[in-house]
Amino acid sequence: MTTSSSVTTRTPRVGIAGCGAISRNHLEAFHALDDLEIVGVCDIDPDRARATAAAWGIPAAVTTVQELLDLDLDIVSVCTPHPTHEDVVLQAAAAGVHVLCEKPISIDLASAERMVKACGEAAVKLGVLFQRRFWPAAQRIRAAIDDGTLGRPIMGQCSVMLHREPEYYSRDAWRGTWASDGGGVLMTQAIHYIDLLQWFMGDVAEVYGKINTYKHGRHIEVEDSATAVITFASGAMATLEASTAVSPSLGVQLRVTGETGASASLTEFPEGSDGRVDLWAVDGSITTEAAHPEGLQPNVDLATINGQLIPHHTAQVRDFVQQVRDGGVPAITGQDATKALRILLAIYESSRTGIPVRFARLPEGTLPLAQVAG
Repeated sequence: MTTSSSVTTRTPRVGIAGCGAISRNHLEAFHALDDLEIVGVCDIDPDRARATAAAWGIPAAVTTVQELLDLDLDIVSVCTPHPTHEDVVLQAAAAGVHVLCEKPISIDLASAERMVKACGEAAVKLGVLFQRRFWPAAQRIRAAIDDGTLGRPIMGQCSVMLHREPEYYSRDAWRGTWASDGGGVLMTQAIHYIDLLQWFMGDVAEVYGKINTYKHGRHIEVEDSATAVITFASGAMATLEASTAVSPSLGVQLRVTGETGASASLTEFPEGSDGRVDLWAVDGSITTEAAHPEGLQPNVDLATINGQLIPHHTAQVRDFVQQVRDGGVPAITGQDATKALRILLAIYESSRTGIPVRFARLPEGTLPLAQVAG
């Protein structure tokens, strides 16, 4: 393994940990970039590892993370199931290898904090995939907040109304369980939009939420539906609704209103397509695009959803590789990813207790912990 500074003097060597469905996005993204080399893949299923390596022309196929790290990596991309992220990240940090991890960073807050701490102490970069921040529409709304067009956000609304068939949960043994998946629609789908919401609105002060399972109760332990009211440290408020019990899928809409009175919202429909600004209410005028320009569409399969997101995976991977080369800060760090995780975990906790969860105020740079409001 090379030191962080020496990455700039050679072609970065990349390894992919996990050869499941989402690894395709990582493989496509790294292959789209110049001046790097994917030198190995790892999977506990040796046949799947070998098949992936053969399909992508990758030299090495191994079955353990340590074997992958022994290939003298500069970057490891983590595409393993949620609860295994910590083990891969800690091994990579100990080896001095930069890490780009799939969302969620983990399924519990203490684990996420250990990952961030280990990478910080090892002086390696930890990035987490939230590729929807790279939508031009999301960037436009963030810019409108920063340049004063919207001003400080005061109200937000996020609706994540998606469809999943029972087969989605039965395709892998770990799906739909608390122990292995960590949660349902909040952990696996809505976390992307929770990340966007807090990116727009700021740090969270309090969460009150409810979860339920309306459609998939015979197939999963976890929730297929959730609602929440979120209060931010600034005093702003937002609502969240999320479900995989919708048929057909209605997609996603996220709206922000700022202290100037201006509002903007983006829509992702169908799921996996690029989010676009569908409402721009600024300076007394309103510009709209049809929320469903092609009418209601059939439910989209997971492979299609993931495939359509590859350009935005590529944009985030490009940023991460550039920050490794330049010694900069990735667009979405481990600390950033922990913010979305603690919000959704607070929804679970609030639903369990029936009372709001308040977030402790800690010194700048410290990861806040959730505490139940008394």
